[in-house]
Amino acid sequence: METTTQFPGDDPVDLSRFDEAFAAAPAEDDEVPDAKYEVTVEKVELTRSQTSGNPMLKWMLKILGPEHEGQILWRHNVLLTDENVAWLKKDLKKCGLEIAKISDLPAHLERLLDVRLLVTKKTSGEYANIYFNRRLEGGDTAGTPF
Repeated sequence: METTTQFPGDDPVDLSRFDEAFAAAPAEDDEVPDAKYEVTVEKVELTRSQTSGNPMLKWMLKILGPEHEGQILWRHNVLLTDENVAWLKKDLKKCGLEIAKISDLPAHLERLLDVRLLVTKKTSGEYANIYFNRRLEGGDTAGTPF
């Protein structure tokens, strides 16, 4: 099998200008170690669990640094039991969002974007869990309803 870095008649492709960015980029399988991280909520969506089909709030959390800056942590609140609903309510409150009914959540998802949090990543066996510790920047606004 033949490989080529250029088409006939073209100048050679010079990738050297990307060397620094390539060296600094995390490998896809770079695992973020267990620790506390400052993150920002990049994306949050109400979806369904692929395995069970249960409703789920899926959080995309971007690490602010200094270590592991830019890497992503995922938090999933699967809604199956009353206990799961209670955990979600606590997470929302830590983000500063208090709502009267969980059915109101879809109308308020946008308010969760760009919220800065201190989180803890903890691995147990093969599963990694992300725990919301508290809201950052401007103090805890959990007592302030939207």
